[in-house]
Amino acid sequence: QVQLVESGGGLVQAGGSLRLSCAASGSIVSLNVMGWYRQAPGKQRELVATITIGGTTTYADSVKGRFTISRDNAKNSVYLQMNSLKPEDTAVYYCTAVQIRVARVEDYWGQGTRVTVSS
Repeated sequence: QVQLVESGGGLVQAGGSLRLSCAASGSIVSLNVMGWYRQAPGKQRELVATITIGGTTTYADSVKGRFTISRDNAKNSVYLQMNSLKPEDTAVYYCTAVQIRVARVEDYWGQGTRVTVSS
């Protein structure tokens, strides 16, 4: 099993910045993809950004140009730098990791960290 622990959420005014961190621990072989999802009140969970172990990134259109995902493979950690935050970015942000083994694909989620952007 792999455990993911997020940190860095909080309350920020519109236009401000936050940096989320996620540290993985446990039975780690290779976290092939790490990423962030979010779930706003009353809405479905949605992809925010992902990054492969090689550094290839993807972003939701709604965050392109404002958010930057990065990772430190030596620390088994992933980060999300969020700039120019908008009230619509308010959500619980979840860290995720995918580990591809020989016979199976393992998918892990953190407990979430709340981000609130005030107008």
